[in-house]
Formats: sequence, structure tokens, C-alpha cells
Amino acid sequence: MKPKSNQTRTYDRDGYKKRAACVCFRSGAEDEVLLVSSSRYPDRWIVPGGGLEPEEEPSEAAAREVCEEAGVKGDLGRLLGVFENLERKHRTYVYVLTVTEVLEDWEDSLSIGRKRCWFSIEEAVRALQGHKPVQASYFQSLIQNCHHSNGTIPLPNQNPLPDVR
Repeated sequence: MKPKSNQTRTYDRDGYKKRAACVCFRSGAEDEVLLVSSSRYPDRWIVPGGGLEPEEEPSEAAAREVCEEAGVKGDLGRLLGVFENLERKHRTYVYVLTVTEVLEDWEDSLSIGRKRCWFSIEEAVRALQGHKPVQASYFQSLIQNCHHSNGTIPLPNQNPLPDVR
């Protein structure tokens, strides 16, 4: 563990920072996903998530981080997977969350002016792939492990996303 200004960072036995995140869907149809503006680069979109606190389970951290960063609560579903960012030495547990409550004001909107926006899966992949390729891979995993009744989600194309706000 290593103290951070407002939290304690936790690491696994391999020295990777332990993180958790949620792919937040507007409904059980899993066709619209919520992204939030980056705290470092407010014109870029990211998947809400962050570090695990000591003794915190990844699922608890994922739900907490989504509430703090995106101002939503919901039904936590399946684990999409554990994703490694070799460059930053992070391991992130990524869950599916179906949003049931959208808060008008939330912690990061008030403290740092964070924004949120709904995207199609295709748009989310395009918004992430340039600066957050590991996060874009969350959606590739979702597509490959599709649990929809008809078993299909359109694969994203590689065209750049127009400015969406």
C-alpha cells in the first residue's frame, strides 16, 4: 500500500495497482454506455473507475467509483474480466452495471466539474481507442462474450468520433 492525497493505493502481489471500473449501461438492452470526462484531460472521455481501498472487494470499489465519478447507481452485474495496463502497471476488475438511478449532483461534478455522456458501444470504442486503448478493449470483450438473446452487437468501425458533448 502507498498513501495518496485522499486515499491509499493498493497493489497485488505482482506490484500492479488494483483498480475497479464499471461499464455502465442505460438499460438491460446494453446498447448505450455512460462515459465520463477525464480529470486530467476534460475534453476526453473515460470509463469510470479507480483504485481499490484496503480490504475493499473489487465489486464494492467498482460501485463506489461509479457513484463518485459518474453520479449513477445501479444493479451490479457480471465481471467482464480483469484487464492489465502494462504501461501504467494497473490491473482493473471491470463489471457491468445497469443504471437504475442518475444523481443530479455528484461528488466529481461538484469538486472537479466532471461531465458524463451516453454513447453507443461503437461511439464509446471510438472515443476511447486513441488515448485509452485498454478501456476500449473492455467493449471488445463485451462484444466477444455477448450475452444478448440474439447474440449480436455491431462491431465498431475505426472512424474517428465527431466531437460529442
